[in-house]
Amino acid sequence: MSSQRDVKQRISSVKNIEKITRAMEMVAAARLRRAEQRIEALRPYAGALRRMTRQAAEAAEHIPSLPILEERENQKKVGILLVTGDRGLAGAFNSQIIRAGLRGAADHEREGREAVFYAAGRRGVSTLRFRKRDPVGGYTGFTDRPAYANAREIAEDLMTAYIDGDVDRVEIYYNGYISPLTQEVRHETLLPLQQASVLDEGEEGEEREGDSDRDRDRGDGDTAQRDKRALVEYEPDPEEILRRLVPDYVEISIYRALLESTASEHGARMTAMRNASENAGELIDDLTLEMNRARQAEITQQIMEIVAGAESLS
Repeated sequence: MSSQRDVKQRISSVKNIEKITRAMEMVAAARLRRAEQRIEALRPYAGALRRMTRQAAEAAEHIPSLPILEERENQKKVGILLVTGDRGLAGAFNSQIIRAGLRGAADHEREGREAVFYAAGRRGVSTLRFRKRDPVGGYTGFTDRPAYANAREIAEDLMTAYIDGDVDRVEIYYNGYISPLTQEVRHETLLPLQQASVLDEGEEGEEREGDSDRDRDRGDGDTAQRDKRALVEYEPDPEEILRRLVPDYVEISIYRALLESTASEHGARMTAMRNASENAGELIDDLTLEMNRARQAEITQQIMEIVAGAESLS
């Protein structure tokens, strides 16, 4: 059994750690609130831009013949962007993104495509280098509070790689923010536009309750959908609008992913630090019990020595 002094030192050390974890929890909670406000402010704009891009793509008779809009028939190389954090102590926040990205790369490689990585956040960059998968682009130092300029920098590199033919497809993995306790790994395709996730999204508020039943009864759901799109007049034509929207769509999609990832990181860190503080409290209780037992053992030993000494004198 450890001595009373050793146990006291351990209790003091654990209490110091508990103070640190509680402070980190409070800092993460404050930063999380600001990150939530930034997401709430961005989501309407990002949703509208993605919706406009989808509508313009549906209305265009043919996708404009621009390099950024070109769909390669044989996709030989895929660019994968991993959005992680600059710091750890956030539970599985970083590791789950890296695992998902590596699994996605392995799937592409089994199908005969080469996968190259881009990483935002020091954790992603360092882990990929440790695994001998050096990222083509590494972006660090801003994950606590990303700016639109950071998203533009990443988007320019990815679009340049796509236009130059260095990659034939661009995908992104990031933590989507749901609540401080819940984050989900999201996987989206950014380029080519014909396969992008934006074209698979349903338009919010597009269908009112009962519309689908009436369309089914009339058997003219497709006609109603075409008539609804026909009410939109484009000036200039949809092809020109699409040509201008695609770079903004890539930038805003990456910026949204950065903000979602930041909020998810703060939420994960807050949860991890709360759990660490609770575990420290439990450990302090266990060590206090151990210290009391050690004290009791020392007292008992002293009493036995006194009794033995008294008996020897008698």
